[in-house]
Amino acid sequence: MNWLTNVVRPKIRNMLRRETPENLWIKCPDSGQLVFYKDVEANQFVIPGSNYHMRMGAVARLKSIFDNETWFDVALPDVTPDPLKFRDEKKYADRIKDARARTNLNDAIKVGYGKLEGAAVVVAVQDFDFMGGSLGMAAGEAIVRGLELAVEKKSPFIVFAASGGARMQEGILSLMQMPRTTVAVQMLREAKQPYIVVLTNPTTGGVTASYAMLGDVQIAEPGALIGFAGARVIEQTIREKLPEGFQRAEYLKEHGMVDMVVHRHDLRPTLARLCRLLTKSPAPEGASKSTPPVVSPAQIVSAPEVAPAAPHA
Repeated sequence: MNWLTNVVRPKIRNMLRRETPENLWIKCPDSGQLVFYKDVEANQFVIPGSNYHMRMGAVARLKSIFDNETWFDVALPDVTPDPLKFRDEKKYADRIKDARARTNLNDAIKVGYGKLEGAAVVVAVQDFDFMGGSLGMAAGEAIVRGLELAVEKKSPFIVFAASGGARMQEGILSLMQMPRTTVAVQMLREAKQPYIVVLTNPTTGGVTASYAMLGDVQIAEPGALIGFAGARVIEQTIREKLPEGFQRAEYLKEHGMVDMVVHRHDLRPTLARLCRLLTKSPAPEGASKSTPPVVSPAQIVSAPEVAPAAPHA
């Protein structure tokens, strides 16, 4: 007989019960080792033993890039949340509500404007936790608005891509974001401002087929899955066994589709050096240290103060 459950009164039983957070420990997908969550978080979500790069949220990513962890949150225009009134097992509108509640984001992409080693940059981060980082109308609008802001401020644009592809619940409207973002990238190029893409795990589908592969410099994190169609689909189509490591960052670098594979700990200084090189700017004194930015702590900036209105899809 279990005396704790059968004899002890319910109130006392609740006092004896210990609540353990669900994310207290993380299991490394590569080595299988259990790692304390706080240790992984302090290490920029890189498993200390195996160097496996876990997915990184949008806010954590922006903190790791901007000086003094401060930036302006760029206000983005509203779009129709459910243009097709789509429903499968669940209403699309309900899926968006759940994703917003879980991630505290309005959609899959967050855009910030701030300083990187003293130089102004615009950074867009795709969060895979928001419906797989899928590219919909809101995400496409975020990329376009970020590129417009970079043109207006005459600053480099850096995008961290992480996506499963286009958002099927928006149909053709999601596919329209591919040419829209491509045109916006060309607009930045005509303004002679750098466009740097960081490919994280995973970057696939329509995102890979549009703005994610158009960078002046293509950077990938170690072990990142990068491709258009899945490996199984490709094997079934060509009826051949794919080589080891196919569609991984290191394989793509060897075959010329990625310029460099950079560890997450080295990303910030690497991006700063590239921005200085591409803009022909001199290195500030003590560039390796964090330079306090001019901007105040992260805050919402109204759209007129940041960028001109962009047309909806």
